[in-house]
Amino acid sequence: MTRIIQKVLRIFLGLVFLYACWDKILHPDAFALVIYNYQILPAPLIHFTALVLPMLELMLAIGLLFGIWLPGVLLLSNLLLAVFFSALLFNAARGLDIHCGCFSAASDDGVPAATSQYILRDVAFLAVSLFLLLQHYREKRGAVA
Repeated sequence: MTRIIQKVLRIFLGLVFLYACWDKILHPDAFALVIYNYQILPAPLIHFTALVLPMLELMLAIGLLFGIWLPGVLLLSNLLLAVFFSALLFNAARGLDIHCGCFSAASDDGVPAATSQYILRDVAFLAVSLFLLLQHYREKRGAVA
């Protein structure tokens, strides 16, 4: 039963990353503005990040959906989700209520920003990813013993 749950969660997370990267790949300039609004990265890194980050999300989606490169994919998924979560917390602590840009490259899609909802959603995604990582390494350790 645990394997079925793991597979469902892995596919779910893969679809999340696939959905997250799609609009960003199609609109890198709009996504660069979203990154700029976070006021975290220095200007020279903004456009580079706007191009590389969606491609990384796409590679993670492929790995999760097809169950390939799992040790690296699960580790990178956790690191990336932790960075996203930290960026949201950092801006919430600074009092900035910005559109997260998680699933849309538009910096303002007409929906008011709700940082607390973004944070809760990211906690859920991070919990799923952490569960998958721990289960993967637990099973690998059991197979070796």
